[in-house]
Amino acid sequence: MKRAASPLYVAAILALCLPAAVSAQSWSDQAVDPAADHPEVPVSYEDDGRYYSEDDSPTFNIGDDGTVDWLTFSGFRRYHSECHVCHGPDGEGSSYAPRIKNSAVNMDYYAFVDTVVNGRQNGNSVMPHFGDNKNVMCYLDDIYVYLKARGMEAVPRGRPAKKATKSDLIAETENACMG
Repeated sequence: MKRAASPLYVAAILALCLPAAVSAQSWSDQAVDPAADHPEVPVSYEDDGRYYSEDDSPTFNIGDDGTVDWLTFSGFRRYHSECHVCHGPDGEGSSYAPRIKNSAVNMDYYAFVDTVVNGRQNGNSVMPHFGDNKNVMCYLDDIYVYLKARGMEAVPRGRPAKKATKSDLIAETENACMG
């Protein structure tokens, strides 16, 4: 004869499994409320057109008139040439792959880089590695910054209307990487 599990036993199992289930949630599924969670993404310092947060991660900078920094603009272009095929326009997701605009907000910068460089498999879902693709790797910070700006709703969907000029340092870095 089978006995029903006691309510305390069921509660104990749920209490033990819940943290694992929550931590297993995809970075892309975790909500972002820009006003409550991240009222702003402060720029700690700037280096010739590249902006950084206080943890030295690249970040976006949007002028009062809506002008986006060069990396955000470039990230829009690079994302739509390499990533949107799977992840949908503007990082919003598709039936093929999840929304990733929230990943750049919820995920540590180095975890984001690791995922893009090495890929990741989660059951039947596979993110291929892009570590040997110069069209991604030479612009990885750009893509990250663009997705972070999208996740924070700092830039709307679509091509940014105004952009800062590309600095000499950014141009030199791009040329050295692309060869």
